[in-house]
Amino acid sequence: MTEGEPLEQHLRRARLWIVVVIVGLVLAGATAFPLVTETRWLVWGATDPHSPVKGVADRLPSAVAWIERVHRGLTETGDRYPFIAYGTDWLAFAHLTIACAFIGPLRDPVRNIWVIDFGLIACAGIIPLALVCGPLRGLPLWWLPIDISFGVLGALPLLLARRHIRAAERATASRATA
Repeated sequence: MTEGEPLEQHLRRARLWIVVVIVGLVLAGATAFPLVTETRWLVWGATDPHSPVKGVADRLPSAVAWIERVHRGLTETGDRYPFIAYGTDWLAFAHLTIACAFIGPLRDPVRNIWVIDFGLIACAGIIPLALVCGPLRGLPLWWLPIDISFGVLGALPLLLARRHIRAAERATASRATA
């Protein structure tokens, strides 16, 4: 998309990328609730010979051992201390709440570009969080790039939305001076 393209096209493309961010946040939030069930499915998928991804345990034994450990930790903690899961409920709530914040830029991208900038700052913050807290919490080093990828993948649609919003701003300014 170039500078000369219509304002409406830039706004439509910005909104498309904002919707991608909202959907990602909602999915991340929704999946933070059923962690025990999700890890049980992962263990089954990685270890059951009838699963669609059979053989994973042979190819990635350390990853499967980690998934089994996480599932066991979640299950035992849930059985003995179910209130601990309330922390991941808040994590889910935070994702859903942040998704709601992007409704502002969806409605008026130019006026609410600051929310896009906030999202980019949050995405950048994932990197030091993962690098510092991951090892402190005993996560294997090979897991850190997976967590960091959420910041990188989250930033991509935000950067694209921001680019189109800035182009829309320029188109609006050139219309005003014309």
